[in-house]
Amino acid sequence: YTPKAFGAEIPSDWEVKKFEKFAKFFSGGTPLTSKPEYYSGNIPFIKSGEIYFDTTEQFISDEGLNNSSAKMVEKGDLLYALYGANSGEVAISKIKGAINQAILCIRHNADCDTVYIYNYLIQQKENIIRTYLQGGQGNLSAEIVKNLPIPLPPLPEQRAIAQVLSTADAAINTTEKLIAQKELRKKWLMQQLLTGKMRLKGFENTKWKIQPLENFIKPIVREVPKPSTPYLGIGLRSHGKGTFLKHDEQPEKNSMDKFYVVRPNDLIVNITFAWEQAIAIVRPEDDGALASHRFPTYTFIEEKGHPDFFRFYILQPRMKFMLEMISPGGAGRNRVMSKSDFIKLEFLLPDYKEQTAIAQVLQAADKEISLLKAKAEKLREQKKGLMQVLLTGKKRLNQNFQD
Repeated sequence: YTPKAFGAEIPSDWEVKKFEKFAKFFSGGTPLTSKPEYYSGNIPFIKSGEIYFDTTEQFISDEGLNNSSAKMVEKGDLLYALYGANSGEVAISKIKGAINQAILCIRHNADCDTVYIYNYLIQQKENIIRTYLQGGQGNLSAEIVKNLPIPLPPLPEQRAIAQVLSTADAAINTTEKLIAQKELRKKWLMQQLLTGKMRLKGFENTKWKIQPLENFIKPIVREVPKPSTPYLGIGLRSHGKGTFLKHDEQPEKNSMDKFYVVRPNDLIVNITFAWEQAIAIVRPEDDGALASHRFPTYTFIEEKGHPDFFRFYILQPRMKFMLEMISPGGAGRNRVMSKSDFIKLEFLLPDYKEQTAIAQVLQAADKEISLLKAKAEKLREQKKGLMQVLLTGKKRLNQNFQD
């Protein structure tokens, strides 16, 4: 406990109090899982990872609540996660429900503003974890939270700070909802445009054809000897999550003698995990990275296959299904994709001009989402800056929200 609230200087008319001096605390428990009747009711059962949400995965019955140490919380209560990966997370409850032992409910007196306290706990999460959890691992306790130092401005100033920060949160939430809407729209566009269900203007009378991939791509081999100095290798994430780069600082320990250079807009597949959709188009930042023989690469035939179209097309469920079909065997590394079968895979595809048009529409959707994500990040940074000055009193507000 530090009298200045984790060492921060505060105005002389602010107080620093231990949490327990102005709030009450309780945590919950878990009904016996061996009693199915305890989990057949309609009381939301809130876990530590669900404190932000307006719904829960599990519900318990009145019987489960009455025969366990689970406790009810009200909408608007402060919920503080004590255990595991969520330690130090805080939220204002959006629902009335029961909590388990991993959550501490905080109810303060009328001299405090909930949103002000909530934002202060968010701001101090890293300090709390660093101070009370060794190496950031482990669990917090009710006793630790009760003894946290909380700086308290006069109540009108708390409310003024809370309103400014709530306005910032509203802007962030509005942008995040818009991002979610745009992502759903993009998903719908992909489903429609990449299957030919929806046609773009000017292509309504152009027929798609069932064609093998070899009509659009061809194998490329850029073989180089094993480097004698550290190099960048390329890897592929499963489930269409794209490429990543990895540093190999000790190439002499690598048993392979040959590597293969990749270039931007190559199509690359991991033959070991193709069945998990480990396939991607090489990014500009991957240029010159080295791949092993398990990562065959292909270039697009000019005026036949457009890399930006296939960047979206290879993520479709049909592609995953076909990659599974040509990767026989058991699980994991036993399921090796056949390169000769891959190039022969057949899909219903448009010609190059329509590929280009479709790619432009989907890239525009991507750009719109990227701009909104950048806006949301900027808003989050702006709120963080406001918290740094408002929650320490470096910038003062009166109850009319004026400097």
